[in-house]
Amino acid sequence: MAELSPLRRRMIEDMTVRNLSPATQRSYISAVLKFSRYFGRSPDKLELEDVRSFQVHLVSTGISWAGLNQIVCALRFFYGVTLGEAEIPERIPYAREPRKLPVVLSADEVVQFLQAVSSLKSRVALTTAYAAGLRASEVAGLRIADVDSARGVILVRHGKGAKDRNVMLSPQLLGILRTYWRLARPQTFLFPGRDDDHSIDPTVLHAACRSAVKAAGLTKRVTLHTLRHSFATHLLENGTDIRIIQVLLETASYCPRTLDRGQGSLSVSPAPRGGGCDQAAIEPLRRGSGCHRASRRIACSIAGVDAAGGGGAFGIAPRATFSP
Repeated sequence: MAELSPLRRRMIEDMTVRNLSPATQRSYISAVLKFSRYFGRSPDKLELEDVRSFQVHLVSTGISWAGLNQIVCALRFFYGVTLGEAEIPERIPYAREPRKLPVVLSADEVVQFLQAVSSLKSRVALTTAYAAGLRASEVAGLRIADVDSARGVILVRHGKGAKDRNVMLSPQLLGILRTYWRLARPQTFLFPGRDDDHSIDPTVLHAACRSAVKAAGLTKRVTLHTLRHSFATHLLENGTDIRIIQVLLETASYCPRTLDRGQGSLSVSPAPRGGGCDQAAIEPLRRGSGCHRASRRIACSIAGVDAAGGGGAFGIAPRATFSP
């Protein structure tokens, strides 16, 4: 393994002391490395005009605005923090975010999609992502101990921005998870990878998602994140307050499109945090929401798998083993 240069080591240290996630660190290092290789020079020898030329080159390659802004973040950090050039970061512009409406599935389409997932583990993981509004990395990292059936919540550890939060655990989803637990018997992680000591890789869930879209014959461009958009939209269409959705999704500004509203997003006041607000937001939703229609129907198909395996339909795992 090649020895790290002093410059790269310093940047890694700068990111580490600021508690940037490993994924963000890898992204930043990769971006600065790409910048350096484009000019064939050390990045600390490159100036603002070089950054501008590199951005023009990236745009010419058809890079997405999100990909471009990720590189901009990396370069702003490199110049502003690692090199201590305070005046340069503000002069490196971000790409303007296009206003696009998210793809949203109807409840029937969600059921059609989930029933097309061939693997039981992936089907339950994607069902959980929809029924709780989780990101791919969040559902992949869930542990059995994170499921609190007594309080009706799931603890999401180290979500985006390294934030913990509680999300809703409906009776329908709890029944699905208990049936899955009895069939799969996971030990530590709710959705383990090849061994019980590691969680399932998010790429496995993305691959299962692509296969299910094709098998279900859906014409919409569906990704795993589409389930999160659909979760929020179904809550909103069933009368849930936008601020409650903010708390559940851990997002500062979100308002998906509904039948009577055309905007793609809507700024709202910051969601209240602390003081048990997660639980207060979740409690009214546990007993019923637009998401539960799909959950109930997908539960039937999972119960069918359970029955085929000889375990009976919808048995309940002992509280001591699945109710931390």
